[in-house]
Amino acid sequence: MNKADKNFIDAMNYIFENGVYDVNPRPYWLEEDGSHTPAHTLFAFDWKNVYDLSKDEFPFMTLRPMAWKTGVKELLWIFQDQSNDIKLLEDKYNVKYWQDWNVGDGTIGYRYGHTVNRYKLIDNLIEGIKTNPYGRRHIMSLWQDQEFIDEKKGLQPCCFMTIWNVMGDKLNMKLIQRSSDHITAGSGINEIQYCALLLMIAKATGYKPGLFIHDISNIHIYDRHIPIVKEVMNRTPIECKPKLILDTDKTDFYSFTIDDFRLEGYPLEEIKKKNPQVKLPLAI
Repeated sequence: MNKADKNFIDAMNYIFENGVYDVNPRPYWLEEDGSHTPAHTLFAFDWKNVYDLSKDEFPFMTLRPMAWKTGVKELLWIFQDQSNDIKLLEDKYNVKYWQDWNVGDGTIGYRYGHTVNRYKLIDNLIEGIKTNPYGRRHIMSLWQDQEFIDEKKGLQPCCFMTIWNVMGDKLNMKLIQRSSDHITAGSGINEIQYCALLLMIAKATGYKPGLFIHDISNIHIYDRHIPIVKEVMNRTPIECKPKLILDTDKTDFYSFTIDDFRLEGYPLEEIKKKNPQVKLPLAI
């Protein structure tokens, strides 16, 4: 099986073997009658996935289809548009699942894109890599306490820090994620998003993409997702070697579009037929 499928199965087994249930969780299930039911998770601490993009290792599972374009569009909203405006995300990219985190003014609060813009995170990162490639301070952090003080509402970022490292002609990146609902996003979309970001920053700074390392602190499965997870784990993976390519001569970070990305070696239609998408209830 490909590396992404193996990493998913290994991570789920790690949770089942080592996990405990949380107490008094913040998220809840919204029932049909409008009532709230606590959304408990089975969680474990500390998990790591490593992909070497220079060896064409990419995090595309075949145990279920990956809606990779939707994930990359969300990434562009955060790091290119540097926006927290849900309407922009919906109108420009047709991504419409953020309304549950609307703080009441049409935004997700001072989070994600707002933080990128406020602290010029992308511009500072690119400039730093270009002027001091072997520096050890190439860090982007979405975890800014001042944001939480200024705007108390809003989902605090799960994928909150990236650390960047130049080695020769390659650019490596580590993603640190405080919390990963692993069947929903962490095992696929989040990793695809940040691989895409690595491709973009590498292109903008003149390097080849190298290692993508994903460190997760709290890796979990929601209680109502457990039978779905077990069903996905028992599926038959499809042999393939997916490769995400940023297929453009452009080097301006802000000029890249979703149409510049091309995915090779990922038999999406076969995956949809043999391992169809699963419906996961959303914990809010």
